[in-house]
Amino acid sequence: MHTTTVAAFLAVDLLLVFTPGADWAYAISAGLRDRSVVPAVAGLIAGYAGYTLLAVAGLVVIVASSATVLTALTAAGAVYLIWLGCGVLRRPAILEASTEAVSSSASSPGQIMLKGAGISGLNPKALLLYFSLFPQFIDPAGGWPVAAQTGLLSALHMTACALVYLAVGVLARTVLKTRPAAARAVTRASGAMMIVIGGFLLAERLAG
Repeated sequence: MHTTTVAAFLAVDLLLVFTPGADWAYAISAGLRDRSVVPAVAGLIAGYAGYTLLAVAGLVVIVASSATVLTALTAAGAVYLIWLGCGVLRRPAILEASTEAVSSSASSPGQIMLKGAGISGLNPKALLLYFSLFPQFIDPAGGWPVAAQTGLLSALHMTACALVYLAVGVLARTVLKTRPAAARAVTRASGAMMIVIGGFLLAERLAG
């Protein structure tokens, strides 16, 4: 692939990654819970890895060409975001260094990863990225096979996501660690953001 093509993709991709959304909300929520940033981000990246496998296999073209399938996936992602957001609102993060009950009742790393994979795997922004954006930077007549081009773009996207979401989660923990009230407020805001995004997308699909 040409360097200019890769650079142009990175510019657009970073704009999407730096746009707060469901992934950001989950990274922030994870940052406010004990030792959950890394598994949360690993889960988010795992969700994108699933899209990568589909893209490399060429299934993206099939799914993108079916309005029904694309609508169903987007609606499922919207409902999942609303469900997760409600859960966050019911149990906002509370940072108390000496409270063992918090750590004992916290989700396991596997559960945190699974939720993260669900969020990114059903994230409408991911659908937009893989189904609409990737084809614009892939040249079927280029020197690289389409699968290799797709794999490279996917690797760049996942690397950008990992770095940004880790930074967001760690920053949330560092800044809000000594401010329990602020931590609860930010967590509730993250949950509300998930619900609003999910509700907007669901309404948009139902209206369409």
